[in-house]
Amino acid sequence: MVKRFNYLDFMAYKKTEQYDEHTTSGLIGSYKEVLGLLGEDPQREGLLKTPERLAKAMQYLTQGYQLDAKAIINSAKFHEPVSEMIVVKDIEVYSMCEHHMLPFFGKAHIAYIPNGWITGLSKMARVVDVYARRLQVQERLTVEIMNAIKETLNPLGVAVVIEAKHLCMMMRGVQKQNSSTTTSAFDGEFQKNSSRSEFLKLISTDLH
Repeated sequence: MVKRFNYLDFMAYKKTEQYDEHTTSGLIGSYKEVLGLLGEDPQREGLLKTPERLAKAMQYLTQGYQLDAKAIINSAKFHEPVSEMIVVKDIEVYSMCEHHMLPFFGKAHIAYIPNGWITGLSKMARVVDVYARRLQVQERLTVEIMNAIKETLNPLGVAVVIEAKHLCMMMRGVQKQNSSTTTSAFDGEFQKNSSRSEFLKLISTDLH
């Protein structure tokens, strides 16, 4: 059976989102001041809701401060007697540069060699979001992801590579639109050339 909606159904729709009221209120006031300092009129029609939207957007983009990467991994931690490399590649990364508060975005590639424990594959992507949804530098982000996996699963080795483009380089400053940055962090078995080379080959090869 197909459910039909009439006009009143749409009029009754109300989007529900939850944000900290104190934080939202403080940010709204600050963003109104910023708009004024930039030479805009916060009271003009197009900007009336902008401070509130910005306040909520910033809370969403920095929600990683309220998340615990280790708890996420431990929530789906399973004992498995396997010791083969597990690779999750092309995980989308969206973060904010702490120097200019402009976005950087790209992909993360993660591998680990189990030492009796594995975790759900989706948890790798969630760990990336925990640390990416904060004010960051790509170098620290890479190491934080590696350390979270290392400290919860105690694997034989962990490898993390992030490739990203930074709007602070593309929109301002040197304005180099085609530049990208690659960072890597290796621990345990991945400090050996053989394991590291296998991982790098896997993330650079299209297996489809």
